[in-house]
Amino acid sequence: MDALHPRLLVADFPACFAFYDAVLPPLLGAHRVRGSAQGPYAHWDVGDQALLVLFDRAAMAAALGEEPAAPRGDAFVCRVADVDAAYALAVRSGGTAVRPPADRPEWGPTVRTAHLRDPEGRLLEFQSY
Repeated sequence: MDALHPRLLVADFPACFAFYDAVLPPLLGAHRVRGSAQGPYAHWDVGDQALLVLFDRAAMAAALGEEPAAPRGDAFVCRVADVDAAYALAVRSGGTAVRPPADRPEWGPTVRTAHLRDPEGRLLEFQSY
């Protein structure tokens, strides 16, 4: 049973699908369970647990009968083995650089992070520790 997983509501489904489909498998060992670039839904698991769901914002609005709330600036945080490699792959796959990989001793003695934005501007943080 999936306890919790994020569902990102996206306006440009094909671009977001291409980005997450390129980065989630090599970085987190995720596999796509369902969906394609045509949308309106796609979902990736790690093992048998849901990791991330994409859902077309217009399809959600139709289901709700109203426009869903706009993103609030939340971040999607992923622990990865190699922050530098994850950052490079994500930028090559359509992410926008925000802060390059850096050690963060103020966050913990071995913490390393990098920050970028997905195709719709959502903040992603890659971290290792």
